[in-house]
Amino acid sequence: MPLLVNGRRVRLPLSAAELVRAHPPLEERARLLRGQSVQQVGPQGLLYVQQRELAVTSPKDGSISILGSDDATTCHIVVLRHTGNGATCLTHCDGTDTKAEVPLIMSSIKSFSDHTQCGRLEVHLVGGFSDDRQLSQKLTHQLLSEFDKQDDDIHLVTLCVTELNDREENENHFPIIYGIAVNIKTAEIYRASFQDRGPEEQLRAARALAGGPNLSTSPLAEPPHFVEHIRSTLMFLKKFPSPANILFPGNKALLYKKNEDGLWEKISPGS
Repeated sequence: MPLLVNGRRVRLPLSAAELVRAHPPLEERARLLRGQSVQQVGPQGLLYVQQRELAVTSPKDGSISILGSDDATTCHIVVLRHTGNGATCLTHCDGTDTKAEVPLIMSSIKSFSDHTQCGRLEVHLVGGFSDDRQLSQKLTHQLLSEFDKQDDDIHLVTLCVTELNDREENENHFPIIYGIAVNIKTAEIYRASFQDRGPEEQLRAARALAGGPNLSTSPLAEPPHFVEHIRSTLMFLKKFPSPANILFPGNKALLYKKNEDGLWEKISPGS
């Protein structure tokens, strides 16, 4: 089944700019999203998604009402939602293995969905900019192509990526939007930044860092806290060179729950 915009088949390959010109509602939605002020999202009800992570939940979740991610430069943040039951997936894609990631996004939503239920699948893509190496452009094309190959109809609702998310300053290019959040209950998607990135922020960041060859695909465009984030992650790796043996005793998972203050609280044994 095809990737659709307003019920019309998307003709690929097209650049992001060509696609929104062919479908004016996409251009208007991107303009409105870029024009928003950035909201600081607190820990209450939040599940933060780091690079190369995926999270999925539904409005029935009593602890999580917001999924969010930021620090996306060449990366894209993808939100897929089923309008019938509100099941929502958010992932932070960096182009490592888009061909595998998109089917995983689809299957995660289907695990929450009743296929007989009315509704449709809607996808929102945000992130990237006009970087010199055209990594953003490549990732945009990969994501659109892979969603277009899926068996289900998928309706493209938001496209604010690459050249549509670009600003220029002193002849250097930067993303306009670095992060977004989605309200699971209302389906609202908005520009956002986050201070609480738990649980186990450094452990999760170390996993992503250890899985790729580059510290940054676009050093000039990184947010101000990026260097400190990388430094603390490298210090964590130095302290725990074999985290599987130390942090996961007996090879058991670390489990957390949200407490009354919205903070993550460990409920499993472990260091």
